[in-house]
Amino acid sequence: MIRAALCLLAAACLSSLPLRAATSREVATQVADTIEREYFDAARGSAIADGLRQAAGRGEFDRHQAPLDLATALTSRLKAQDRHFNVRWTDPATRGGESGPPRALPDPATTGFGIRRVELLPGNVGYLDLRYFADFDWDDAGAPARKAIDAALQVLGSVDALLVDVRDNGGGSPAMVGYLSSAFVAPGADIYNTFRWREGGASEAPLKTHPSPRLDLPLYILTSGRTGSAAEAFSYTLKNARRATVVGERTGGAANPGRPFGLDDGFSVFVSTGSPVSPVTGKNWEGEGVLPDVAVDASAALQAAHALALETLVARGAGTPAKWALEALRAEAPDPDAATLAALSGEYGVVRIDANGDTLELRQARRPPLRLRPLGGDLFFVEGDPSRRVRFERDGATAVAVDMLFADGQQSRYQRGAAEAH
Repeated sequence: MIRAALCLLAAACLSSLPLRAATSREVATQVADTIEREYFDAARGSAIADGLRQAAGRGEFDRHQAPLDLATALTSRLKAQDRHFNVRWTDPATRGGESGPPRALPDPATTGFGIRRVELLPGNVGYLDLRYFADFDWDDAGAPARKAIDAALQVLGSVDALLVDVRDNGGGSPAMVGYLSSAFVAPGADIYNTFRWREGGASEAPLKTHPSPRLDLPLYILTSGRTGSAAEAFSYTLKNARRATVVGERTGGAANPGRPFGLDDGFSVFVSTGSPVSPVTGKNWEGEGVLPDVAVDASAALQAAHALALETLVARGAGTPAKWALEALRAEAPDPDAATLAALSGEYGVVRIDANGDTLELRQARRPPLRLRPLGGDLFFVEGDPSRRVRFERDGATAVAVDMLFADGQQSRYQRGAAEAH
């Protein structure tokens, strides 16, 4: 433990060791040279590089005497030119003297190929939390990342609507963008971005489309200011194809893909080597971001999108589960007051209703207690499962029975003990 702490302390000290002023200028020049050589737009790359060299020549970076500070200053200047520009510094000592760009990300299998959560929400609404778009080789029929997303879509194959959450997704592979998009549009749909490189181009259209696209599935994409790059491509593509409703905040505005290039002394710079163009809009989202169809705070996007999905399903004639789920989301009834808690609490045969703070809980034998949320009057729903409701029947002020109601039409009734009822 002591040795590990000393190593961390040493790394922290190295990151703040001063650089010579000339070294700051040398790093800036290396960054500029790389941009001029690799940026997708040669003319623009030269202009950006010239501006950076001139700034370095004027001594704008001389005051940044620590490598991390210098990396931050260079990044801040470049971000205005392209949201993907990013200068990083990694202590060469921690990399065993290796040169080149930073090491690759951890094995995607250890992070679920970007799939954080696959869940069924009330009302038969699916939820897919995707943290990055994992890469795969089209020539590999058993590519693990593709098998993983296929498995997730199979689990969600019977949902009536789907929410795809990319609020905390910073990007990834165009291959996954194209493949996942193809799960919701007709084969051959002309919606996919094409990329312009210095020489030639490429398309985000998948070489193999999803075998069972769901063309009429209500689809909602949740976004935030953290949503970037490939996650923006997914949102932008399906929004402009009028295939998905984007709910949340404007995205980060980083359209142009690329990769990191290694420099001397532990520095690297991420340079955009391509730029996408949508066949629908004729442009991309660089700088502007993807604007949501329904603008809400990112923290409220999940509930808002869930409600929109349920509204759509109810409008299409969905049954009781969707209606009850929507009513629970919209519920604004206040918590029961002290008199109501006292009137409803008690023994109802094998069921017991207890007051817990300002809410009620239903207990039955050794089963976990169910927290009840008010819908209005003496009607409540089970928190986390609005397909179950509890309705109290009163004789005067005191409850005499409790009905358990289920969205599939089943009911159970429990009467209060005679001694308690009076």
